[in-house]
Amino acid sequence: MDMLKVRGVSRHFGSLVALNNVDLELRAGEFHGLIGPNGSGKSTLLKCLAGALLPTSGTITLFGHDITSATPFERSRVGLSIKFQITSILPQLSVYDNMLLAFQAGDGMVSQMISRTRRSLRDQIMLMLKRFRLAGRANGLAGNLSHGQQQWLEIAMALSREPKVLLLDEPTAGMSPQERRATGELLLETKDECPLLIVEHDLDFVKDICDSLTVLDQGKVVASGPLSEVQSDKRVREAYLKHA
Repeated sequence: MDMLKVRGVSRHFGSLVALNNVDLELRAGEFHGLIGPNGSGKSTLLKCLAGALLPTSGTITLFGHDITSATPFERSRVGLSIKFQITSILPQLSVYDNMLLAFQAGDGMVSQMISRTRRSLRDQIMLMLKRFRLAGRANGLAGNLSHGQQQWLEIAMALSREPKVLLLDEPTAGMSPQERRATGELLLETKDECPLLIVEHDLDFVKDICDSLTVLDQGKVVASGPLSEVQSDKRVREAYLKHA
């Protein structure tokens, strides 16, 4: 079953064609990697999926519903969650309070102001922090976490709303090898919860966790399909070699 489907999506910036007739499918229970050389259109496609940009043409559907022109808030309401490369945590708040705000995101203003849900959410928050190896830092400032830990916190925050589809933009950028390995382990533990579309430059990381790949080059899909097929595709190797 296709959870997220992209059909014929193009995005123009004046005379520049950033995306050219892109197709992509994300299926239930699948981790799908989106890769390509720098400037291939990966970030533009992710922004179109998130609603930060609207396609010039083409359609994007989520569970069969057209979300091509939907706002980011509307997409979130129907189950789409995204974590961009630059973290958006609140560094002057504790790790716990960052998680609390994420869990409370769907609550009404009055409920948030009087903190009715704070005590009732504690068990859920601590369970999520434990999953992402942050329980011991719950009371510390989020800004004092390492780069990798800040990424884990934001992934945990994205998952707190129980999304039906999760989009991740280069979650391992700037991480140490140990942090990258741990991130892969943490993400694999979420596989039964929601499908994942991940933009990554680290091909070894993608190979370790993804079932399928879509490769972009100069705004076009070079290859898309099961991991084993795409990584052996001659066109994929040529796309990377010409940018080497």
